[in-house]
Amino acid sequence: MPYDVPPDLAGMSLAEIAQAVAARNLPPVATWNPAESGDSAMRIARDGRWYHDGSEITRAAMVRAFSGLLRRDDDGFWLVVPYQKLSIEVEDAPFVATDVRADNDGGEQVLTFRLNTDEFVTADADHPVTIRGSAEEPAAYITVRDRLEARLDRSTWLQLVEIALAEGTDPPGVTSRGTRFGITSG
Repeated sequence: MPYDVPPDLAGMSLAEIAQAVAARNLPPVATWNPAESGDSAMRIARDGRWYHDGSEITRAAMVRAFSGLLRRDDDGFWLVVPYQKLSIEVEDAPFVATDVRADNDGGEQVLTFRLNTDEFVTADADHPVTIRGSAEEPAAYITVRDRLEARLDRSTWLQLVEIALAEGTDPPGVTSRGTRFGITSG
């Protein structure tokens, strides 16, 4: 299964999802400490679209390539290569979760999220689901990697609420890989 053309999340098995995750070999940007820095003139909009000098980057392969170079430090978001790091403006979260699926793996619920970069992340203790904002306007996020998050788009948020309602717990929440995540703000 080539990673560049992933099938629909609903049509994939857990094994195929694991294979797609393993096929995404990301560079070790967390270990690179370049002395040179600058500005990339790039921005990731709240809706997950990427821009350079005000023009949208429309090639999905370019967005995927750049997303693999992302790092979040205490002083902001960076595109990092071994010799240089360039600042990048991120309006909210650098990724958007566009779908979620609940599976049963040996009696344990597994929530898998698909990102706008065609990556997959499974909610667990290392990849928590968090809720921020107010009760009137909650925003849900999942940690993707190394302090980088994906904001759940509206339809994915509603899917997560449906999963929580099916679990029927009070307060509402979801469980994935044995870790419980509340889905109310506050």
